Amino acid sequence: MPPHRFDAFAVTAPGLSTLCAAELRAMGMRPTSEDAAGVGFSADAAHLIRANLWLRTASRVVVRIAQFKATTFKDLQLTCANIAWGQVIQNGQNVALRVTCKKSKLIHSGAVAQRVGDAITKVTGSAIVRATGVEDADDDNEAANTAPATAPQLIVVRFDRDICTISADSSGELLHRRGYRQALAKAPIRETLAAGLLLSAGYTGDEPLIDPMCGSGTIAIEAALIARNIAPGLKRTFTCTTWVQVGATVDAAERQRARGLAKSTAKAIIIGSDRDAGAITASRANAERAGVSADVTFAVRALSALEAPAPGGVHAPAERAPGSEPSNATNEHTHHAGLLVANPPYGARVGATRDLRDLYARLGDVARTLLPGWRVALVSADRQLEHATGLAFDEKVRTSNGGIPVRFIVAPASTA
Repeated sequence: MPPHRFDAFAVTAPGLSTLCAAELRAMGMRPTSEDAAGVGFSADAAHLIRANLWLRTASRVVVRIAQFKATTFKDLQLTCANIAWGQVIQNGQNVALRVTCKKSKLIHSGAVAQRVGDAITKVTGSAIVRATGVEDADDDNEAANTAPATAPQLIVVRFDRDICTISADSSGELLHRRGYRQALAKAPIRETLAAGLLLSAGYTGDEPLIDPMCGSGTIAIEAALIARNIAPGLKRTFTCTTWVQVGATVDAAERQRARGLAKSTAKAIIIGSDRDAGAITASRANAERAGVSADVTFAVRALSALEAPAPGGVHAPAERAPGSEPSNATNEHTHHAGLLVANPPYGARVGATRDLRDLYARLGDVARTLLPGWRVALVSADRQLEHATGLAFDEKVRTSNGGIPVRFIVAPASTA
């Protein structure tokens, strides 16, 4: 018998779906659809686990379990009574419902949740935690960074023009919650956005990387995970491991496979610095939890005091023998090309609005004078501030960070 296929959908933040589709292709999965909300794809059980383990830019992966037309509550009740809820919900398991209704005759989300919940309870004996609202609206809620140990199975119900689509969340906690970021600095960037910024800049881990405003270290840590080919979901669990057609055996096999693909060290230098000593303390603790503390060098340092890596030094300092000198094999007039990446402050994000032009101008000067030949990738919320760098940026992605519209921009090496 052929393996069961899931009609899966990787939910992303706005603007990240193209990056997510590329990730799926790299894993051998073919996207079937792509829109502003994410990427659809077909998966067997192993691929479903693999997507949850490896996707760096997705918020969650859901699986469609039913789709039908319903214009009355009787239609809804009759159809829901015949859905195979037991495939994704264990008897007695708590269930959370998220319901949205748009341009449909059944417009009252609470009433829809009641009918769906009653059907689930009758079939599985589960307790229903009714919750309505926009899917993944809690993406930006850092206060909810840790989910309960026994999170309920999330069922997403969407009505659009009388078509009801019911999906089961396979991820559990939102996928940006890798488990390492317990210490936070001011105005953090989510892990999925940090990874998206790196991927949009073409970062693969083969070049040196510096984040001179690293905060709690998220960008540098995500870079180390990419450089070492570590699956970002390896230290967390997924709801779908309890599903009848997935199970713990498939999960264990995919985790073993992922561990075997990880590299022992990062190939090139990764440096995170910040003028705030507390931020660096948080960064080091987070890197330790992520298992990449040996791959990232963190330092308390103002932007104006940034130091360039030694020419040709592609390996992290910790990997050189004590007392040895870095290689000078590259062109003596330039440093080894790399990536300067940052999520610099922008007025609305840090509180009181203030003039940040000098900071951005200094960032541009550092790129040109200290790191010639390097690319520069930034999260930008203000075109005037990015223009103050004097660098010629290309826009790669439009998304939002903490509810603020932002753009991922990259200045090619020829202009940095």
